[in-house]
Amino acid sequence: MRCAIYTRKSADEAIDTQHSSIETQRNLCEKYVASQAGEGWVIVPTRYDDLGASGGSLKRSALTRLLADIDAGLVDVVVVYKIDRLSRSLRDFLNLMEVLNDRGVTFVSITQSFSTTTSVGRLTLNVLLSFAQFERELMGERRKDWIAGARMRGLWTSGPAPFGYALDNLRLVVHPERAELVRLVFRAFPRTRSAGTIADQLNDAGHRNRFGRTFDGRTVKRMLTNRVYRGDLKYRGELIAGTHEAIITEASWRRAQTILAATGGAGLHSWQRDRKPQHLTAV
Repeated sequence: MRCAIYTRKSADEAIDTQHSSIETQRNLCEKYVASQAGEGWVIVPTRYDDLGASGGSLKRSALTRLLADIDAGLVDVVVVYKIDRLSRSLRDFLNLMEVLNDRGVTFVSITQSFSTTTSVGRLTLNVLLSFAQFERELMGERRKDWIAGARMRGLWTSGPAPFGYALDNLRLVVHPERAELVRLVFRAFPRTRSAGTIADQLNDAGHRNRFGRTFDGRTVKRMLTNRVYRGDLKYRGELIAGTHEAIITEASWRRAQTILAATGGAGLHSWQRDRKPQHLTAV
């Protein structure tokens, strides 16, 4: 059994005790491994010592090297002086234990009688993992409930705001310039009956989407079918009234949907044909 000894000394400990602290941890771990020589335990020559590293983060050079060697199959047992030398965060500790377990690596804390080589140690670890899984599921359920409640209050919880809006404390507020482009699209569609033609006209006029890229027919069609612009929100397939200001009128929305239904969405692909671009007019 190839044993890797991991030691850590936090940054807030006195500088003049750094060497002795690390060496004390290592010496005690070496003695423990020597006591298991009958089980075939040997110490790997590589040292994994993190000096001045916080236990509240996993971003540590020696720990990173240790995990890399574990992935490479060079370590069978990880030995530490105390559990908190590996991590002070329960969540991080359990995540590390899952990594070790997946790779068949044993973990031993020599001063706390915690070892995954024993049935009691494995039982303790399984209990900890079960509670961690329960906590993750509970947090997921709470988040779903929060999202449902937020949507019912008219809040936006679906990432970036739609083109034409900005976000202010999870509420959609009209972006004047972009909202005018949305209105222009809805006014032009009854005349052009083509999302692709409108996309070309927007691009020819120098307009760009939120990412600074040109418009295309699919983007314009998504705009024409986005109920947010008429003041609605959608959650779990159900429409709910939003608290945000609508950008277009109900009449503009219905007119666009009637044309889309009649054309079967043919306008979506017409942007690919060669033609002379038309110019948008404020109707």
